[in-house]
Amino acid sequence: MSAQVERAKQFHQLHIKGNPLVLFNAWDAGSAQAVARGGAKAIATGSWSVAAAHGVADGEDLPLDVVIANAARIVAAVDLPVTIDFEAGYGSTPADVGESVARLLATGAIGVNIEDRFIGKPGLQAPLDQAARLSAARRAADASGVPLFINARTDIFLNAPASEHSEAMVDDALARAKIYADAGGSGFFVPGLIDETLLARVCRDCPLPVNVMMFSDAPSPNRLAELGVARISHGPGPYRAMVKWLEGEAKEIYSAA
Repeated sequence: MSAQVERAKQFHQLHIKGNPLVLFNAWDAGSAQAVARGGAKAIATGSWSVAAAHGVADGEDLPLDVVIANAARIVAAVDLPVTIDFEAGYGSTPADVGESVARLLATGAIGVNIEDRFIGKPGLQAPLDQAARLSAARRAADASGVPLFINARTDIFLNAPASEHSEAMVDDALARAKIYADAGGSGFFVPGLIDETLLARVCRDCPLPVNVMMFSDAPSPNRLAELGVARISHGPGPYRAMVKWLEGEAKEIYSAA
């Protein structure tokens, strides 16, 4: 069994409903090593942070070649499973997504986030269109022999403020979760959802392990575990905190000069 396959299987096993895997998202090899030294069980990137660290905006503005090279450096730098936030899959067609995922797998990565929003314009992919993209990613993984963890992300809850989240939106999300699971998804990511009642329903009825993103007003990790969450991501939070600290230190240095 290759090390990559072993790490992929290990990563799948870390997703336990009620005992969530916590991912403190990194953006490059150095930050990944720091998170690993902190006691992480796996390393995850956040696309916003990776893009910002390269001086560009999130939204696939960072060229695929750079994303692949960055992933390869992270995988080589840590002795842990590495999952990459791959935005919308870096492909205008399902076939393109499959080719991009095949390139990512060649770095040694064992997981990927693929979101259902459009790049460069508002709105979400139709569920069956997104399913075709996820299926292409799964076929690429099967061809490589790696049981890739495909974290199927829906941006339903990022398209409205938390105060407007509703049961109807959960209905939509759960319908997508079923379709994405059938297409080869391994997990279901619902960034933006923090309402406990709605989140509990998603965790109860979703056919896949549920991933949430931490926000300042989100329930505590212990409460998220009680609600049935299987994975907690910190997204751009670590990068933003680091940059805020760096900027503050720079201001102090230069104001004293």
